[in-house]
Amino acid sequence: MKKIIILGALFINSAFFAQKKEVLPLATPQAIAKVEALLSEMTLDEKLAQITGTRLREIMEDGKFSPSKFEEHIPYGIGHFCQFSTGQALEPEALRDLVREVQHYLMTKTRLKIPAIFHEEAITGFATQGATTFPQQIGMGCTWNPELIEKNTQNTAKNMRAVGATFALSPMLDLSRTAHWNRHQESYGEDAYLTSRLGVAFVQGLQGDDLKTGVAATVKHFAGYGTKNDDEKVLYEEYLMPHEACIKVAGAKSVMPSYGVYQSLPISVNPTMLKRMLRREIGFDGLVVSDYGAINMVYKKYKQAPDFMTAGAMAIHAGVDLELSSPKTYPLLKKALEKGLVTEAVINKSVRRSLLMKARLGLLDKAPAIGVDGDLDFDGKEGRKLAYESAVQSIVLLKNNGVLPLTKKVKKIALVGPNAATTQGLLGDYTYQAMRAFWKNEAYDPNNPKLITLKQGLENRLPKKVTLLHERGCDWSADLEAKIDKSGFGDSRLEKLKLLTVTGLPQPNLKRALAIAQESDVVIAAMGENISLNGEGRSRKGIGLPGDQEAFVEKLLATGKPVILVLFGGRQQVIAKLEGRCAAIVNAWFLGEEGGNALADILLGNKNPSGKLCVTYPNSEERKEVNYQNGYAEEDLPLYPFGYGLSYTSFAYKDLKLPSKIALTEERFEVAVTVENTGKRDGTEIVQLYVSPASQNLEIKPIQLKGFKRVFLKKGEKKQIVFRVSPTQLVQYKQQQWVVAPGDYTFKIGASSTDLKEQGTVTFKGDALVLEKGRQIFFSEVAVE
Repeated sequence: MKKIIILGALFINSAFFAQKKEVLPLATPQAIAKVEALLSEMTLDEKLAQITGTRLREIMEDGKFSPSKFEEHIPYGIGHFCQFSTGQALEPEALRDLVREVQHYLMTKTRLKIPAIFHEEAITGFATQGATTFPQQIGMGCTWNPELIEKNTQNTAKNMRAVGATFALSPMLDLSRTAHWNRHQESYGEDAYLTSRLGVAFVQGLQGDDLKTGVAATVKHFAGYGTKNDDEKVLYEEYLMPHEACIKVAGAKSVMPSYGVYQSLPISVNPTMLKRMLRREIGFDGLVVSDYGAINMVYKKYKQAPDFMTAGAMAIHAGVDLELSSPKTYPLLKKALEKGLVTEAVINKSVRRSLLMKARLGLLDKAPAIGVDGDLDFDGKEGRKLAYESAVQSIVLLKNNGVLPLTKKVKKIALVGPNAATTQGLLGDYTYQAMRAFWKNEAYDPNNPKLITLKQGLENRLPKKVTLLHERGCDWSADLEAKIDKSGFGDSRLEKLKLLTVTGLPQPNLKRALAIAQESDVVIAAMGENISLNGEGRSRKGIGLPGDQEAFVEKLLATGKPVILVLFGGRQQVIAKLEGRCAAIVNAWFLGEEGGNALADILLGNKNPSGKLCVTYPNSEERKEVNYQNGYAEEDLPLYPFGYGLSYTSFAYKDLKLPSKIALTEERFEVAVTVENTGKRDGTEIVQLYVSPASQNLEIKPIQLKGFKRVFLKKGEKKQIVFRVSPTQLVQYKQQQWVVAPGDYTFKIGASSTDLKEQGTVTFKGDALVLEKGRQIFFSEVAVE
């Protein structure tokens, strides 16, 4: 019988801290001193105020701050102001001045003088009027570029801090394995390793080296949202991993539980998930904030509590520290205390965490810095440059028969489709524009920030001698083919919404579109989704091209002219009937403000596409989850596999180097390969490292990503990529233990999860290891030589 070695923290930490910055606890000595002094003076009303959030509109009148409404609504102060900038339509300086006015009142007119946290969405940049709008996360997942994501969130944090915002309800770390899920676009895709690495970069960029100058990130939604999460092994090994990595590696100090359930109990009141998994097993010491209205639903929708008061008591006992956004349950904790449903000690624990967060953000300093003086520019050159590069790297070239990049022989281009000259296909959910359009049914200004459509991008880039003809040809769909989903367990505001309609556009002219296609050298068909067809609370019947778009493309193909199909949206859209006949297919996702320029440069060859799919591209509209790790059945192959994406050049892999055997107790070992650009253009390859079990005793998935690197290569250039892998990255969750098993593991390197160029097997020698502290090393270290 094999012995099991207990691997303690000493071995793990020696490698772990080499790959991350030091993570400080939420409760530093300086923060504790400030918080305990405050806590000792607080009344129960003042305590409850610190563990609730509200909206700015509650203390405003005629668009201005109202002291009288403040005294009526939050006389004891407040913990958070929720989605404070998407609730306004203010220029940066006006928004900053409003925040300063409210904070000044809190710090001078309330007894304890405690400022509030102003929080906002930040998934695609600071969600406020005029700020840089980056591509949606599903697109950023296809960049496989953590360094770029970190730069983007540094830019976001700078803008947020400039108006006095200190806290973000981002990133979203849910693994999404079906394009049918309406929040699919907010994810980094289907893989735990890739999502973890990109999530860590997001948090590190947003928070910076010091929370007093950075913005606190909230990792969400804990855990297994959008899927069935009742398989303990899958939950621990995959769905928990991105949250765990962001907490342990990046130092995330805020977590948001999902609207979902675990073992039949809503996660907002689920001690198994929040106390055992999150706090005890992962070791999280930060603040747990509710999703908007989630605690209400414990009573209202889930019927797991007899009233709001009991739902609040259940949530705070389970470990939810703060109720957002218009609380109905935590204000009733005073009554719950009288009835013996909760103790003041339990309340104090959450109040303490809320105040510790404020201390770490610098809000409890003697003279906290609220915003930045002077003129503010939220979409400067740096932001637009990052938005452009992000859009370029998000784009995935799915098919190309040689028509791309467009050559000098092309003299006339027909640009058609509902997303050809409109901005609605550029904007992901939780952008400022989408928030105003969907949640408030208000128009957004496409020039603040400037949103570049595909038509504008082509006009900016095309030589004067090339003629660009444009006609929509078809609409997204007659009735927008979507409805507000009021039956699910999401934001309660959905119950009051009506579906957004797109107005102000001319009626599409099918006859003219086909005519200009017939007279052109090439057709660019800009199809897909818009704000209304994809996002939280928006339900579509299927995942094909909406409305009559597929029929329109069929008519374009019938002209005999080469058709370049450009797909916008937040999900993979099934195009199996069209794929074989289109000359090229480009997946553009929701590209953000510079989308048109980025797409034009890809189509014209000014930029070489480098994006790789962070999801599997389905071949049908069947409602099922797909995970490349399980392998693809020969009788049900996807249209395109996970990790796939084409380039205008070609790459060769050779000279795989790896040890034949290593001891399980080794800190790391090297897997190296040489990659050469064998084509005629400079380009970037995303080199992917996978592992598969080669021994029957290994209870791991058939194939798993364990490393990746973007590598730029000039034509004819070759470089060696070296992955330093830790044996503990191959850990399995078995019988409530983290175990690294000896045996044979096959390491595979290639261009996608199915295009594997080189492979070799390593024998892990020794007795099985049990990781006492759970996972500590999450990622391979990578060098390019």
